[in-house]
Amino acid sequence: QVQLVESGGGLVQAGGSLRLSCAASGRTFTIYAMGWFRQAPGKERELVTAISWSDGRTYYVDSVKGRFTISRDNAKNTVYLQMNSLKPEDTAVYHCAADRSPNSYYTRAIDDYWGQGTQVTVSS
Repeated sequence: QVQLVESGGGLVQAGGSLRLSCAASGRTFTIYAMGWFRQAPGKERELVTAISWSDGRTYYVDSVKGRFTISRDNAKNTVYLQMNSLKPEDTAVYHCAADRSPNSYYTRAIDDYWGQGTQVTVSS
């Protein structure tokens, strides 16, 4: 089992920045990919960004390219999401997820383990 704990959400004005962290514990050696999902009220959950644990490859949904950056610290088993130039439409609950499948980064099916979520609210 892997446990994920997120931190770093909050309220920020449009144009501001936030940094989310996701600390993994437990059988972290089984992780092949991690990602950040978000879900806004009345909308479906979407994968915002993902990172391959082995080689650091990254994926971003078009709406956040150039504004968000995912990174990892393997020694700390932690993934970070740096969010800059935030917009009101970025408002959502952000969840960290991890997966044990070697193909999960490529299939974007990152869903074996989930964090509790952290609220990000961007005011206009």
